[in-house]
Amino acid sequence: MRLHDEIRQRLAVLNPEALELHDDSAAHAGHAGNTGGGHFDLVIVSKVFAGQTALQRHRTVYGLLGDLIPDQVHALSVKAYAPGEF
Repeated sequence: MRLHDEIRQRLAVLNPEALELHDDSAAHAGHAGNTGGGHFDLVIVSKVFAGQTALQRHRTVYGLLGDLIPDQVHALSVKAYAPGEF
């Protein structure tokens, strides 16, 4: 399974109303500290995030993807919103 698909599948448990995942890996290939993992920008909208702080939202996402970091995912930018905030 492609990494992009693996990330989407794991985040599906949040029942996202919107999910945008952009792979920026090609723009970062070979930079210092990168051992080959991908660079991703994530925008996700889910009812799960209602009433949560930004830190709680990020912890939720990283809890689902944490074992992919740093080997498969080198960098992940997360923008997590509750419905009505996006």
